Amino acid sequence: MTQKTYRFAVVFTLLCLSKIIAAQMAIPPLPAPVSNNAVASLRAGKHEQLFSFMGIGPKKTWDAITNDAYAFDLGSKKWTKLHPVPGPAGRIGASAIGARGEVLLLGGYTVDGQGDERMVRDISVYSPVNKKWLRGTDLPIPVADAVVAVYEDRYLYVIGGRSGRDPIPNVQVYDIAKNHWEQATPLPGAPVFGHAGALYENTIVYVGGAKTNPAGNPRYVASDECWVGKIDHKNVKIIHWTSVVGHPGGGQFRIASGVSEKDRRIYFSGGTDNPYDFDGLGYDGQPAEPVSTTFDFNVKDGEWEMVTEDTANPTMDHRGMLEIHDGMVVIGGMEKGQKVTDKVEVVPRKEK
Repeated sequence: MTQKTYRFAVVFTLLCLSKIIAAQMAIPPLPAPVSNNAVASLRAGKHEQLFSFMGIGPKKTWDAITNDAYAFDLGSKKWTKLHPVPGPAGRIGASAIGARGEVLLLGGYTVDGQGDERMVRDISVYSPVNKKWLRGTDLPIPVADAVVAVYEDRYLYVIGGRSGRDPIPNVQVYDIAKNHWEQATPLPGAPVFGHAGALYENTIVYVGGAKTNPAGNPRYVASDECWVGKIDHKNVKIIHWTSVVGHPGGGQFRIASGVSEKDRRIYFSGGTDNPYDFDGLGYDGQPAEPVSTTFDFNVKDGEWEMVTEDTANPTMDHRGMLEIHDGMVVIGGMEKGQKVTDKVEVVPRKEK
């Protein structure tokens, strides 16, 4: 083989490998564009599913809020429309998480034609095995835009969020096995909603969000606080909170966030530095735009790491990020210009 032929063969092989990798990472778009959708994943052996629930459509008006539900099977590589989420109307600001072979969907709020909002106490439980919705025990405090996490596949933590018009410091804990709610150590900093975070082992990390503006106008402003909480091994209601130095990303509000069990990191991508209402218009009257940073918190080392400052197709208005083999998955959201998207992006993990 000549040197020229060898170089051609190498280039051809690399191109083929890049196409294979791209094909492996590609996930088809949602059946319909949606933003502010609650997302979750479930794994049973080699069978893995991603879920998207409710949210708001391209019109970004009260009547574009939906109760549609979808599941994506990583084996068949297809989205399937599920039975709609129970309730008379769709909602936004809800949260979802997989636990004990089911998906728990909770909180959020509805909006009517007059712009009135109603917080939702409901916990709806979706069983993929039976393909049915069940009713869980209501939240003690109805809340929207909270961070949720599950500890030891039993304890559901609902961290902060907004109840009515006010952010709350409460951390509500649901013992799934005993079907019982209690209150845990509250948030130590300014109460926030629209913050982002997740849990790895017994460590909770959350960042940003919107807090009440002491000056009064606009009503809410971005928070730059970051907190790490350690769940006490002897008492799951006790959380030892510690403030950490600000993260390296540019966004604070409705960042996509999720945990990678594979590399013991909690990832954050996109979001915006301008808190906004459900239509993407900031509380300060200026349109919000997504930032392009993706970063993580290395739980083992207790340090922030920049993944990239130039995330492809950055988005905002998220309720979570999900882990698959190829990376972290961001489902739907708002692109630049507050455009609601149906795209599903796989964000690479931190290179080791």
